[in-house]
Amino acid sequence: MSKDYRVLLYYKYVDMPDYEEYAAEHLRFCKENELKGRIIVAPEGINGTVSGTVEQTERYMNYVKQDPRFEDLWFKIDESDEHTFKKMFVRPKQELVTWRLDDEIDDNPNNLTGQYLSPKEFHDALLDEDTIVIDGRNDYEYEIGHFRNAIKPGVQSSREFPEWIDENLEEYKDKRVITYCTGGVRCEKLTGILMNKGFKDVAQLHGGVVNYSQDEEVQGRLWDGKLYVFDERISIRANHTDEDVVIASCHHCGTTEDRYINCSNPECNRQYVCCTECEEKHEAACTTECREHPRNRWPNIKETYADKKAQ
Repeated sequence: MSKDYRVLLYYKYVDMPDYEEYAAEHLRFCKENELKGRIIVAPEGINGTVSGTVEQTERYMNYVKQDPRFEDLWFKIDESDEHTFKKMFVRPKQELVTWRLDDEIDDNPNNLTGQYLSPKEFHDALLDEDTIVIDGRNDYEYEIGHFRNAIKPGVQSSREFPEWIDENLEEYKDKRVITYCTGGVRCEKLTGILMNKGFKDVAQLHGGVVNYSQDEEVQGRLWDGKLYVFDERISIRANHTDEDVVIASCHHCGTTEDRYINCSNPECNRQYVCCTECEEKHEAACTTECREHPRNRWPNIKETYADKKAQ
């Protein structure tokens, strides 16, 4: 049975000298049509996630594709029971993903990027013992889910990748290297960075894990855990076979768990894995210091829980 809401995930690298004006107009349209989400518009293109009813998202896709630059835009669609965002943001920025690369490096994916692999091709590459699999996301995303045998990135943001590559991947330059990320946008430049650093055989999962998960043939096979997403859901199922497992563990007690919460200390606000029992026991704080912080939000969080239980 189909659901009433949908989540759209998309990006495209394309020249946009009018990015600031486009962002302002885009925001007006989204608000008028009661859409919610997070969109970045930059001189190099657009990257966004939007939620709305089936009708609202259809109207949005038609609106975006009216611009000749986006007539072939690929929207990855996921069903949802409700909005997955609380508000609507459309922000003009200098980059779709914050890499802050050297100006001398050509980082335009339309000029240099790794070979695209379909879900089936990527699945087969995962089974090749000589292929090196690099997770193109941040370490906290890897923690709750990743492809089997993928190398964990020791980074907390994309801009840390170039240095991490230099320090950890030198021995793999003559190997076949494949990368993946949530929807594909980060791998467009990550594979180019690898190629600029001397890696010769580089490929990427086309459309990211979202596309891989939705593929009818592979059904997310060889993915362990949940897929971290940047909306109110926080994580979603990616492996739709009987291999689906939970791989993360509670920060406090170590029990198997895959739910993320934010630390109740607003000055910390760290996102970490925590079971429901420990969330209450530790008052949603990641450390004793955070629990005892004078601005701790636990009283408000606890009140919200009580309201939900009463409904």
